[in-house]
Amino acid sequence: MTTRRHFIAGSAATLGLAALPAAPEALAAPASDRGAAADAGTATPNFLVILADDLGYGELGAYGQKLITTPRIDRLAAEGLKFTDAYSTAAVCAPSRCSLLTGLHTGHSAVRANPDGVPGALKAGDTTFAEVLRARGYRTAVIGKWGFGPEEGDQPSHPNSRGFEEFYGYIDHGHAHEYYPQYLWHNGAKETIAANAGGAKGAYAPQLIEQRALDFIGDHAAEPFLLFLTPTVPHAPSDIPDVGAYASRTWSQQNKGHAAQITYFDSLVGKVTDRLRALGIAENTVVLVTSDNGPHEEGGVNPDLFDANGPLRGYKRNLYEGGIRVPLIAWSPGRIGAGTTDRPTPLTDVLPTLAELGGAPAPADIDGLSAAPLLAGSPNAALHDHLYWYRDERGVTSRANAEDGGRATWLAEAVRKDDWKAVRFAPVRDHALPDAQWQVELYDLASDPGEQRDVAAANPSLVTGLVALMRSSWVDTYVRGPFGVRAQIQGPAVPGQPFTVTATLANGSARAWTGALLALGAPAGWQVQATTATGRDQLAPGAALTTSWRLTPPATAAPGTQWPLTFDGTAQSPTGPLRFSVPERVSTVPAAPVADSYLSDLAWVSASNGWGPVERDRSNGRNAAGDGTPISFGGVTYAKGLGVHAPSEIVYHLGGTADRFTALVGIDDFSTKQAATGATKASVRGDGKVLFTTGKLTGAGGPVRVDVDVRGVKLLHLVVEDANANSAFDHTSWALARVTVL
Repeated sequence: MTTRRHFIAGSAATLGLAALPAAPEALAAPASDRGAAADAGTATPNFLVILADDLGYGELGAYGQKLITTPRIDRLAAEGLKFTDAYSTAAVCAPSRCSLLTGLHTGHSAVRANPDGVPGALKAGDTTFAEVLRARGYRTAVIGKWGFGPEEGDQPSHPNSRGFEEFYGYIDHGHAHEYYPQYLWHNGAKETIAANAGGAKGAYAPQLIEQRALDFIGDHAAEPFLLFLTPTVPHAPSDIPDVGAYASRTWSQQNKGHAAQITYFDSLVGKVTDRLRALGIAENTVVLVTSDNGPHEEGGVNPDLFDANGPLRGYKRNLYEGGIRVPLIAWSPGRIGAGTTDRPTPLTDVLPTLAELGGAPAPADIDGLSAAPLLAGSPNAALHDHLYWYRDERGVTSRANAEDGGRATWLAEAVRKDDWKAVRFAPVRDHALPDAQWQVELYDLASDPGEQRDVAAANPSLVTGLVALMRSSWVDTYVRGPFGVRAQIQGPAVPGQPFTVTATLANGSARAWTGALLALGAPAGWQVQATTATGRDQLAPGAALTTSWRLTPPATAAPGTQWPLTFDGTAQSPTGPLRFSVPERVSTVPAAPVADSYLSDLAWVSASNGWGPVERDRSNGRNAAGDGTPISFGGVTYAKGLGVHAPSEIVYHLGGTADRFTALVGIDDFSTKQAATGATKASVRGDGKVLFTTGKLTGAGGPVRVDVDVRGVKLLHLVVEDANANSAFDHTSWALARVTVL
């Protein structure tokens, strides 16, 4: 069964960490109230990370903006630490946000491009900064735009599955482009917005997001919290209820709206910091304000009117500085002193910085480096050897394309080492293209921050070295070391019969943990017996504790029912206690088929899918005919289909009653028309044993016929895997999937 790892919701008290220790530097301080400790800058801080959408480097007053007013953020910049050389990790939002959350640059991260069809998703091995802080008892929330799919409430890439116990806003990247949506998500459920029904504009989503953020801060002021606040302004379209002070300008309506959106973002930042002050916790809260990439030019907005990229070249989608250098302000009264830093600081540094400040271990295999010493006023914060960016973008806008010399849709890479910046473009969409076929440019940012003078021809050896850094920074698949708790259920559950479940607590950090323990929580009446050791005195970096249990549901357990299991892993890190928790579900099997049946007419035991729900009729198991998605291969349509995305696994209970399984499996016509790049491999497994495999499937190659002997098989697994390290177009279908009964 596919492994899923995520963290259970709950406050510090729920997690048994109510007496959460302060950050390491505070451990020796005498006991006192939280506010007094905050004044000394030593208590474990709250975190408020505020991410604008497409806000350019030059669109804040603190960074030189003249036409748009941003007084509240400008005040934070004057009182706090202003970064002049901060960078998003991509020139568009989805890969940038993935890197921000996971600390991996775009040569390693799970999402490396904006969605072109199926939205990107975090992988099972990824660890977000919310998961890191949850293990130390932080209350966590993301409010606003999430940006990863699928748009479903219960799936591994959902915020609730990635360390955020509270979520309100948009799951899907495309949905977030609507400022007056019909609904927003609250955790795993859609909340209808009645005021926007029928296309009405009665409720402005950023204002709904604002109120939820203020409520979260108020509700959790007495405990350590992390709030990731991600309003969608000033992303296109330039919708806003009132353009305010810009109404009398002679600009276009789109430019007025854009300016008003930025001023609204400024007022939002002001309101949340005012709330921190009113609650007496501003001195114990670290606020970061930044953007996911450079300024956009969409929906009629003219970024040149506002000098949105300041002195820099490029816009959103460019790997020149204007597309990737972003504002970054760190503010915490009494904790972060006023100043300016030119340390090259990518947003991959957010995860390790929050971890160090929060007294939490971070994964050792991330690309980010902690800037915590810099925030404390030390000049000794670690410096990156180099910074890396990758672009795989199909969207085109005119100014960005002109800056790229007509190469906006080419693969591109960039690297910065010291003050040298290299950018290169591939004329075909193939990262393995020989270096000699790429077009390389070189800039000296010390003397030419606007990247106007390409000096590659005069510095061939330097270009060679920077290209080598680009090559070494990219891997097709970045294999992560395990971190935290993972669980595997070798079920499903048959009432009255034992089955095995296993959990692993892995120390993926750089320092040893002690007192490691694993525990399993099961429903009342279930028998639980550990069959291996549940504890270890020490877990060295890279080491893991693995425990198995024999689990027996009562004979009276209802069939076809999902039951909750909870796997808890606890340990003591050098900075305090840790608790990782994985909620899982196991199903008691439905009845085995007693007659020949299409699988779309049977209830599944489980369906795990990295991209979306199994796309079959939700009346599954109730209709005798017409159930199942129609599937077309080569212009021929078949009924009774199962549509999935790679990677996926669907499990059915045959109970040893079936004779043969037959189907057609392949990449269907609809998916092939979307893009011809999909490639998958499908297999049929019985009770864990591979019975059949297809080899590589493509749309051009057509479907493969499946005819498998399944006599004696209790559990039938239909598995689809990615076959070309690009799962964006890997919709794969099982047509006429059918079992015959003995």
